[in-house]
Amino acid sequence: MALYEYVTQDQLAGFDKYKYSAVDSNPLSVYVMHPFWNFVVKFLPTWLAPNLITFTGFMFLVLNFLMLAFYDFDFTASAAGHEHVPSWVWVLAGFFNFLAYTLDGVDGKQARRTNSSTPLGELFDHGLDSWACIFFVATVYSIFGRLESGVGVATLYYILWVVLFSFILSHWEKYNTGILFLPWGYDISQVTISLVYLVTAVVGVETWYQPILWHFLYRDLFTFMIIACSFTVTLPMSLINVLKAHRSKTLKHSSLYEAFLPFLSPVLLFVLSTIWVVFSPSRILELQPRMFYLMVGTAFANVTCKLIVCQMSNTRCQALSWLLLPMTPVVLLAVTGAVANESLLLYLWTAAVILAHIHFGLSVVQQLSSHFGILAFSLKKPNTD
Repeated sequence: MALYEYVTQDQLAGFDKYKYSAVDSNPLSVYVMHPFWNFVVKFLPTWLAPNLITFTGFMFLVLNFLMLAFYDFDFTASAAGHEHVPSWVWVLAGFFNFLAYTLDGVDGKQARRTNSSTPLGELFDHGLDSWACIFFVATVYSIFGRLESGVGVATLYYILWVVLFSFILSHWEKYNTGILFLPWGYDISQVTISLVYLVTAVVGVETWYQPILWHFLYRDLFTFMIIACSFTVTLPMSLINVLKAHRSKTLKHSSLYEAFLPFLSPVLLFVLSTIWVVFSPSRILELQPRMFYLMVGTAFANVTCKLIVCQMSNTRCQALSWLLLPMTPVVLLAVTGAVANESLLLYLWTAAVILAHIHFGLSVVQQLSSHFGILAFSLKKPNTD
């Protein structure tokens, strides 16, 4: 029995009919990374479960996050006059990031190689990817930091939201078209991030203080590239793909309300968290940026995972995520000053969100494993005795 049955019977029936359909047209992915992953997967033992590969890759990203949290918890280590993150940490960060990216690329190939592809594998992969967004962004932020040579914590907060909405766009596309169009930005960003970590280890964070051209700094390039990629590539391509499906009459949801329903909970989450940021009596984002980012990223991952369940099972998206209900009084307590220690409130709420998301993930994995008669992290058949 699952810890809690989050997946309905209609959704289980939808998973039984599910067929993977994706389009990857990124030249870097098609001509460089896929051949590399095809080479790497040959070295993996055939008893190694694909989901274990996926989880291992994800944990390398968590390790990067924790490692940088230890050396740069408040994002000030890269500023002039502060003790910088050791060079060996950046070397490990670059290696772990590329390793995580590689494992994320070979897990599906291992599944096909071992004839163990299941809807659970795709759900598990994309579910962890949704949570990985916050670990990517927060770890990269330590390169520039938050002080005079870096990016302000409020700016990074909105950049995080650009990244989060860019991620959910591809799953919104699939919810409406039935096809997952893999975003170009992902592969480019992962290779770039890995290289930047290694370059930082060699030249030091001081290099990023220097202007590229006139007064245009590397931090400005960092901000510009994320926003430009999202609004000139990711968003237009998503809209074009959905419009093509509408014109060919293959769009799953003819109603405008139904088509955009998946954005309701993410937008409400953005509104609630932004109200907290703007009206916080103690300026919580300045005080606890890392914890606030983690709370937002984890809550967003929870909302996104529920959308992924719906689009894979071909069922209607849940209008409102239940996680937003307790968050509303939490935000009210914070902004009204009813709680004296706002940081403690944030820590408690973040812990609650993380535990709720882990419980959701374990329950769904356990429920689908039982439904398909498989073990999530082993290729052995479950003991039915």
